[in-house]
Amino acid sequence: MRRSGSPFIGTGIVLAKEAADQLSGIRMVVIEALVFLIALVLAWFSTATIRESIGQSPFLFLRLLTMAPDPIPFSFIDTVGLVTPVIAIALGFDAINAEFNQRTLSRILAQPIYRDALLLGKFLARLLALAIALLSLWLLVLGVGFLRLGLPPSGEELVRMLGFLVATIAYGGVWLAVAFLFSILFRAPATAALAALGLWLVFSFFWSLVIKPLAATLIAGPPEDIFGPNLAYIQTSQALDRISPNTLYAEIALALLQPATRTLGPVFISQLRGALLGAPLPASQSFILVWPQLTGLIAAMILIFAAGYVVFQRQEIRA
Repeated sequence: MRRSGSPFIGTGIVLAKEAADQLSGIRMVVIEALVFLIALVLAWFSTATIRESIGQSPFLFLRLLTMAPDPIPFSFIDTVGLVTPVIAIALGFDAINAEFNQRTLSRILAQPIYRDALLLGKFLARLLALAIALLSLWLLVLGVGFLRLGLPPSGEELVRMLGFLVATIAYGGVWLAVAFLFSILFRAPATAALAALGLWLVFSFFWSLVIKPLAATLIAGPPEDIFGPNLAYIQTSQALDRISPNTLYAEIALALLQPATRTLGPVFISQLRGALLGAPLPASQSFILVWPQLTGLIAAMILIFAAGYVVFQRQEIRA
């Protein structure tokens, strides 16, 4: 028997209900309190360092995000890159399996709501909650910088920071989709959370240091041969490295928040002829430089969600 009407009828209702639950839940309050505290401390120490060296850089607000102030050994973008996947996984690891365990999924689907609308509404609600959290964090750092530095960001700085915010939301969306997929595959929320965190740890710490060099050596040979550096190894290593969403996000942050960045791959000496080394690129050129990485993050989020969608459609749901 064919379904009548759009399969996404009721998506808005599910989205509104789930978003309200996520934003008012104690889990989100605790996560946001910790993240905001860390960001506030980082922004305070960074502005103190910038005020001591004011006039040495035309991009003061970009330095606010990229510098590691004393005595803290990491920058704002390092912190965001670390906590965004954790927040996304915390939001999505029990999205579906909790409904199975509470035996409420069959009751929800007994209403005039299809599985399509339920899954999409839950995902969009959590993505919205993540975007609101990251936007609040971005505005907090911007406000602290404005109050402490006494001047607003320039138009180019604002555009670059907005691009960085969009990339951060897309990066969080990838890990939210991963958490959703494991929430569908595993009935135990703890198992889904551990699987998602384990995959994040693999891409964060082991992919570039262990897995990528071994795979590149097996595919293209050793890093160096009798003629010098192995170009095939370098290209293969870079392609394997960009499988990781962490690498894509790091390259976007590098190009957008450090305007002097002109390339994100290996550069030959012949390509440097005529280039003004150290001169900042216009914001439009930086966006062109990172467009493949940003597209890759969005595509990865859609593909992982689509995989979870297919699995969820094939699952049997009993009362």
